[in-house]
Amino acid sequence: MAHILIVEDNPRISAFIEKGLRAAGHQTEVATDGRTGLTLATHGGFDLMVLDLGLPGLDGFELLQALRGQGHELPVIVLTARDSVEDTVAVLEGGANDYMAKPFQFAELLARIRVRLADTPDAARGGADALTLEAGGLVLDQRTRIVEGAGLHAELTSREFGLLTMLMRHAGQVLSRQQLLAEVWGVDHDVASNVVDVCVRQLRQKVGPGRIETVRGAGYRFR
Repeated sequence: MAHILIVEDNPRISAFIEKGLRAAGHQTEVATDGRTGLTLATHGGFDLMVLDLGLPGLDGFELLQALRGQGHELPVIVLTARDSVEDTVAVLEGGANDYMAKPFQFAELLARIRVRLADTPDAARGGADALTLEAGGLVLDQRTRIVEGAGLHAELTSREFGLLTMLMRHAGQVLSRQQLLAEVWGVDHDVASNVVDVCVRQLRQKVGPGRIETVRGAGYRFR
């Protein structure tokens, strides 16, 4: 379990991230402006920060610059609607450890958080095991998005990776389409969409038809 700081001024997004992280067993705290975020990051004893760029008071770039200027090595994952190459380069060169554009998939954010936590000096949190997910005879690499097992070797798309991560983490449990849509596709996706079903079909072609079971009227289950 890690203590994670969420610096995000959109209450809908921060609540979405916080709910998912708490469900994954992490402790969270939310800051809604840059100055509060910087204060908490420097004095709050956090293991990782999820940082938005468009913040009031002190924007994410300035917060990150101040944090690194004070010598703090807190892992930082930036979430932002800015997705140009120039912004990506500026964020990474400014001291961020990772970068995700909005809209994002929570399952991928969680995987990236796991990787960054495993990269820290205290990686007694799980070491190499934190970088892989195993269930049903499959091994999913959280860094490369490659799934292997029983002669199988397949590279997954971002959506496939997010979906399979959710299903494997809840192996044996039925997950509704609404749950999968919210966790993998994000808060703003159309609930009437059939993207979950389409992605399940694509996954079955890669991992075999027998591993993901359709539960009529309920959703999907990883066997």
